[in-house]
Amino acid sequence: MKTYYRQRLPHIQPIGASFFVTFRLYGSIPYAHLGKLKEEYQKKIMEAKCLKDLKAKNSLLFDIRKRYLFQIDQLLHKIVNGPIVLSQKEILDKTKEVLHRFDGEFYDLICYSIMSNHVHILIDTSIQIKEDQYFDEITDKFTTLDQIMKRVKAPIARFANTILNTSGQFWERESYDIYIRNEIMKSNVISYILENPVKAKLVESWEDYSGNYLKMD
Repeated sequence: MKTYYRQRLPHIQPIGASFFVTFRLYGSIPYAHLGKLKEEYQKKIMEAKCLKDLKAKNSLLFDIRKRYLFQIDQLLHKIVNGPIVLSQKEILDKTKEVLHRFDGEFYDLICYSIMSNHVHILIDTSIQIKEDQYFDEITDKFTTLDQIMKRVKAPIARFANTILNTSGQFWERESYDIYIRNEIMKSNVISYILENPVKAKLVESWEDYSGNYLKMD
């Protein structure tokens, strides 16, 4: 079982962790905008890897990756000419239905915000782990974040292409994910996700946005 893999970005996915994930529509950020941001990101990563102190290096790398995710989000709010079909009611409702479909099976769905061109979710995958399981049993049956995202994105893409009478790629293949290190970070991420439409000036209060969800204890 892979808990780390790399595509364009590194993905660190510990078994049973909680994750803040952002996935976006194909073509939602022009490559000209994304290229400059990636160049700056790679430069900072290379500089951080030169640090000799392992703890300081890992902490800095984590912060750089987290900041990159937030910069991507800022770009998504600024782009006005890209696809925005997630705001269509049928596609919005389908996205909600799929996210809730796997709640309680592969993850605990803590919150989400479905924007017009991207989706933020916070999920806890520890729900898959039973107290009396041995490690080999966990790894044999555990559905990783990468596998979860494929199960989530595929049915939404098929549905949307049917509704829109289109074909081909619907989502960007790679999602942005970061694992939650502690309760303070979890609380901050929840606020960040739910306040997304408020920052975009779509509503005055996050509770008023139809694409928002927060699981109440």
